[in-house]
Amino acid sequence: MILTSEQVRKIAALARIKLTDDEVEKFRKELSVVLDYVSELEKVNTDGVEEISQVTGLENVLREDTARLSEFRDAIIASFPESKDGFLKIKSIL
Repeated sequence: MILTSEQVRKIAALARIKLTDDEVEKFRKELSVVLDYVSELEKVNTDGVEEISQVTGLENVLREDTARLSEFRDAIIASFPESKDGFLKIKSIL
């Protein structure tokens, strides 16, 4: 499948990428090769093949997210130039 220059420009616009005329020609050829490869993959018979999302069998081990005070909180506040009511005071940024 050979893409046209207009199709490449549309893809670039959707991706918000500016392309020169030389780049359009380059990507026209390269994207066409990728699409041809995907077409070949679509021909593979996958009947009876179980869908998987990963092959290692590993699972994420997550700890429960709990809020807690840092043991260094008082030292950090003490070393900061200004604080008020236990919070760091900074200049406003506009």
